[in-house]
Amino acid sequence: MIIFFARRFLTSALVVLTSTLIMYAMVAASIDPLEELRGGNMANKEALMERLSQQLRLDDPVIVRYIDWLKGALGCTYGQCDLGEDWKTHETVTHALSGAIVTTLQLVFAATILAIIGGAAVGIISALRQYSGFDYSITFMSFLMYSLPVFWVAVLAKAFLAIDFNDWLRDPGFGPMTIGLVAAGSGIALGAALGGDWMRRARVFGATAVLVAGLMLYLNVTDFFIRPSQGRAVDLLVITVLGIGLAFLVTLLSTGLRNRKALYSALTSVGIGAALYFPMLEFWNSVDASWLIVILLALVALGVGIAVGYGWGGPDWGRSSRTAAFTAFLMAGLLFVDRLGQSWNAYVHNPRVKGRPLATIGSGTPNLEGSFWIQTIDLMTHIALPSVTLVLISFAGYTRYSRASTLEVLNQDYIRTARSKGLTERTVIMRHAFRNAMLPLASVVPVDLITVIGGALLTETVFGWHGMGKMFVDAMSGNLQDPVMGYILVVGIFAVIANFVADLVYAVLDPRIRVNA
Repeated sequence: MIIFFARRFLTSALVVLTSTLIMYAMVAASIDPLEELRGGNMANKEALMERLSQQLRLDDPVIVRYIDWLKGALGCTYGQCDLGEDWKTHETVTHALSGAIVTTLQLVFAATILAIIGGAAVGIISALRQYSGFDYSITFMSFLMYSLPVFWVAVLAKAFLAIDFNDWLRDPGFGPMTIGLVAAGSGIALGAALGGDWMRRARVFGATAVLVAGLMLYLNVTDFFIRPSQGRAVDLLVITVLGIGLAFLVTLLSTGLRNRKALYSALTSVGIGAALYFPMLEFWNSVDASWLIVILLALVALGVGIAVGYGWGGPDWGRSSRTAAFTAFLMAGLLFVDRLGQSWNAYVHNPRVKGRPLATIGSGTPNLEGSFWIQTIDLMTHIALPSVTLVLISFAGYTRYSRASTLEVLNQDYIRTARSKGLTERTVIMRHAFRNAMLPLASVVPVDLITVIGGALLTETVFGWHGMGKMFVDAMSGNLQDPVMGYILVVGIFAVIANFVADLVYAVLDPRIRVNA
């Protein structure tokens, strides 16, 4: 293992070194910092050009300038990072990169996670329902979304999801036709996904349609879109019902509902979360909320779930702890979202927001003042449209990957053997097929997750986010070599890390693979 890490580190360092050298030379040959001065008509043009050439050392050989730049870059390893500066604004590259990286992560990371989870889940279900109406529909939608231009989807999202939604919020409510169409569509989709004979599909359709219609009527009656939550007993009831549903779903996927210890552990986690509803409201009112506190509480929730699973015991308490931990984490998420909902009305009627919360440009509302909850809602409303745009595009690719790999795995001998031994379909799919179907994705997902830091140029441009992609294009168009090289260095490092992580994920998913082979 040590030899493997050492070999990969040395080869990765060599790759980064070689790529930065090549890119430094190519960038130096493609940009012209003197372009603006050369085309000007100033009387002292020649003097200005000479001074700028000396400042940027344009007369020195490229390799000499690269070595000086590399010395500053190597300083990052011991806390003396010097990647140069923007000679026009005199902003250091490290400062520009820190802001651009945070902006890009806010924009792209959540969308990538959602696309991976949603795409993998839908792809697996599509494979299990091969050649069904659901499979054909998902295949058609996947190819359609995959072929859509990003900028076109972004413009449509602005028009129909933001502008129309903000207008709708003036008098929110669902009409009878909308309720009927949404309820029927949800019933048809879920019935097709679950499969079975026509009687089963009819039952699923009816139950889903009634549930969705009832939920939409509830949203109408309670003015949910004006005040999603007010911290009352009825809100606690809603959170508890949702938590119980999540407990059953997590248990079904994790161990199966026949494992009573796991189910009881999950339900206990929901009960603990419900009991802490009002104390947590008092807690948030007594502290200055921050993301650090939120993350620490999420870790506490995971720890409580593990302890609950261990307390219920059983022959395999590890499964109970895993199920309870996931449920506790999701229950904590519900409590967090509920607290955000209590600040929604105040955010919408903030003088800076002016009743139009879903933003179409920028990463935040200028000069917005407010609590942690107001600022968090503002961030989420600005992220919403770019995330939807990126998810729609990325979702299709992950769906096709996971469907193809699942179909290949389902035809393997060990799957037929597992079924012939009498294992339940849930066990066959979740414990045998799912893990092996994820192997092809292991080479794609880490790369997508880590190299998202490279930015999404078109999305950033349309929605006015100044992230990594926008920084790179602005630097190239402004003939700024140091910012361009800072971008290339960061993306190159994360690219080799992504490939290294992919190798490790392969080894975890498939015991036959050894990292020191």
